[in-house]
Amino acid sequence: MPASSTTSAAHAGPTSAPSDAVQPSQEQEYDGAGPFSAEEPTAPRSRGERLYVIVTTVIVVAPFLALGLAVWLLWGSLIHPADVLLALVLYMVTGFGVTVGFHRGLTHGGYRAVRPVRIALAVAGSMSFQGDVIGWVATHRRHHAFTDRPGDPHSPYRYGTHLRGQLRGLLHAHIGWLFRNDATPAEHYAPDLLADRDIRAVSRAFPALCILTLALPFAVGWAIGGTLVHALTALLWAGLVRIALLHHVTWSVNSLCHVIGDRPFRTRRHDRATNLWPLALLSFGESWHNLHHADPTSARHGVDRGQLDPSAAVIRLLERLGWVHDVRWPTPDRVASRRL
Repeated sequence: MPASSTTSAAHAGPTSAPSDAVQPSQEQEYDGAGPFSAEEPTAPRSRGERLYVIVTTVIVVAPFLALGLAVWLLWGSLIHPADVLLALVLYMVTGFGVTVGFHRGLTHGGYRAVRPVRIALAVAGSMSFQGDVIGWVATHRRHHAFTDRPGDPHSPYRYGTHLRGQLRGLLHAHIGWLFRNDATPAEHYAPDLLADRDIRAVSRAFPALCILTLALPFAVGWAIGGTLVHALTALLWAGLVRIALLHHVTWSVNSLCHVIGDRPFRTRRHDRATNLWPLALLSFGESWHNLHHADPTSARHGVDRGQLDPSAAVIRLLERLGWVHDVRWPTPDRVASRRL
């Protein structure tokens, strides 16, 4: 079955932003070096917003605590081969759900997928614990609309380019932005997904999918080992630690890949997206971030010799199977036109 018609909206302009997303005066005043305009006072948080902050804190802090516990357990050799294998499998499934599904497909329209694959990738991405699919896409489109300038929800340049501001900005881009009372309206940035019945259903199922992504390793660990200890170690390594690692790899693309690395391609004014090769494998090719910002709809981010891009390889496989089509592969001329 062909992909739903709502996918075309992503092709039409997923990185454009509504004119009221940032005040014109903010844009005119920003010089690319100083901090963004003074913080605007925010309204008192509602009960729902306070709950959001509490849940976000748990999601961020719990994997860290799990990682500390995991190190302690490792010294005691309380880890099994099945835990490592299961963690690797789930890391790949949920990671590709984010990179291939959420990012290159739903956010930027780098390809069109048949309906079952489109839904499966959205489910897999939701199991990464990075937020519901519609909210994730809306936030990322907003990031592209205002990269590294006022309006960007997670720019490391928010507090300026001096040392103190840069360090504070890196913390903000990596994790601090999650705690700001700065919602991204999906009706502005992801109306195509709001109009998609399947994606709306996956978005509503996000809490259940978060439970599933933890229950699955627990159940598999119990089935393989036959004891509660095996179930708990699988939950720890293939559940919480795996989630923590993927979180920080994803957040590193937001933070480090706008500060450290190479910039061989031309991006828009103030956009400082970089290529950071050490993260390429762990991020499944997302850290070739400079090319991505130079050509956001490209299905491949690693376009130069030796640049590993596992997400592009998955899209290529899906294309050969006939499960995705209209893939926007980069052409030599298109790449050359964006090279500095």
